[in-house]
Amino acid sequence: MAMQASEIERMIREAFPDAAIEIKDLAGDGDHYAATVKSAAFKGKTRVQQHQMVYAALKGNMGGVLHALALTTAPLEN
Repeated sequence: MAMQASEIERMIREAFPDAAIEIKDLAGDGDHYAATVKSAAFKGKTRVQQHQMVYAALKGNMGGVLHALALTTAPLEN
């Protein structure tokens, strides 16, 4: 079962209310997405830590319902 882009965005927004989020369905199959997430919560964090924070927001769906996510993260600039 595929995961909708709106559901991915909702889960990320719950964890990062200030985030600028862009989700793209790469293959049109609801299984392969690219996401860009910018949040003030990422300030001072390494890229790995930022990605881990996003994966945690997805609550275990990564690698299961959500097959592939190409992730780009950055601190949100004021």
